[in-house]
Amino acid sequence: MCGVTVVTTAGRPDALSEKLAQFVCEVLQIEFIPRQKRSVMTISHELQANVIVAGKNRYEYYVKGANAPFFFHPNSAAFRLKRVARGEMEPLLEVCQLTKGDSFLDCTLGMGADSMLAAFVVGEQGKVVGLEANRNIAFMVKHGMQTYDTAKLPLTACMRQIKVVHAEAIEFLRQQPACSFDVVYMDPMFEETIEEANNFAALRQAGSHLALTSEWMQEALRVAKKRVVLKAHYQSPYFEQYGFQRFARQTAKFHYGVVEKT
Repeated sequence: MCGVTVVTTAGRPDALSEKLAQFVCEVLQIEFIPRQKRSVMTISHELQANVIVAGKNRYEYYVKGANAPFFFHPNSAAFRLKRVARGEMEPLLEVCQLTKGDSFLDCTLGMGADSMLAAFVVGEQGKVVGLEANRNIAFMVKHGMQTYDTAKLPLTACMRQIKVVHAEAIEFLRQQPACSFDVVYMDPMFEETIEEANNFAALRQAGSHLALTSEWMQEALRVAKKRVVLKAHYQSPYFEQYGFQRFARQTAKFHYGVVEKT
C-alpha cells in the first residue's frame, strides 16, 4: 500500500511542470496541491502524505518521512550493457541463459536494470515484463523508461521495450498460463542491508519489501518454461529453502540461484 499521495510542482513551476503535474494526477487519480512556496517536507508533514513533485524535466517521489527522493535513472544498466556489448561476462545473463526471442518476467522490477539487460538479449522478437507492487514506483519507472532522454544505444531501445505492470508478483503469476515465460526472475529486497548500495537508499524507502514465500515459488515454477532465477544476499536462506542451485560470487554481496524446469 502507498498510503495517501499528492502531487505538487517544483518551487518555480513552468508550463511543462504544470502539464506533468496534471498528467500524474489523471493517471494515478490523486490530488494536486499548489506549492505556494512551501518545502516538499512541509507539504508532506501538513498532509501526512507522500508527495510526487513534477519538476521541469522529471518526477521526484518523496515518501512520507523519507530524507531523499526517488527518481528514475537507468542506474547500473548503462555500463553493464556496454560490457555485454563488448562480449564481457555478465553474471545475470550467464545464469538466465536467455536467447533471442525468449520471454522474461521480472517479478521485482525496481529500477529495471536487470530487465534492461534481458531486453538487450531477447531482442525485439522477445518479451520483457516487469512487475512493481507499489503503484507510485510503477508509475515513476514506467514513465521514466518511456521518456528518459539518452542517446546511448542500445540503452534507450532496451528501456522502451520493457512492459511495466503495477501488480503483486503472486497475484500476477496466478493469472498466467503454465509455461508462459521462459525465465521467471525474482530479486526481493535484500534481507540484509548492503552498505555499498547507497544509490538504492531512496528505492528502499519507497518500494515494497517482499519476502519470498512457498506460494510465490510454486507459482513461479508453474509459469516458468525453462528456469526460475533468484538474486539474493549471500546470507539468504532462500537458496537452500527453495532448492536453488547457488552460483556463488566471491567478491559480491549477492549470489544468484537457479531452479531448472525438468
